[in-house]
Amino acid sequence: MLNRTKEYLQDQGFNYQKSYIRPLMAPESVYVLKFGKDAFNNRVIVRYSHTWTGRQRINEIDLRLHKQKHPRVFKNENDLLEYLEPHLENREDNN
Repeated sequence: MLNRTKEYLQDQGFNYQKSYIRPLMAPESVYVLKFGKDAFNNRVIVRYSHTWTGRQRINEIDLRLHKQKHPRVFKNENDLLEYLEPHLENREDNN
């Protein structure tokens, strides 16, 4: 899941850590990808479900960069990558 995003993060020099959360009472599963250069202070949270054929369907992607109060919500990985490219470059320039 999010293979292109992981490749982009590795190319930019970011480390990442992934985990899965399977809630008991909700129909959606949750995939959390934490990333950062020194500390894992940025998060991508993916809420997904399974179709009747067993494929994974992404319902929502939330992105929280360091010190953001409200998450950015995306429908697919293409929109996420379009947002990440200029914003991660700006954060590197500031640091």
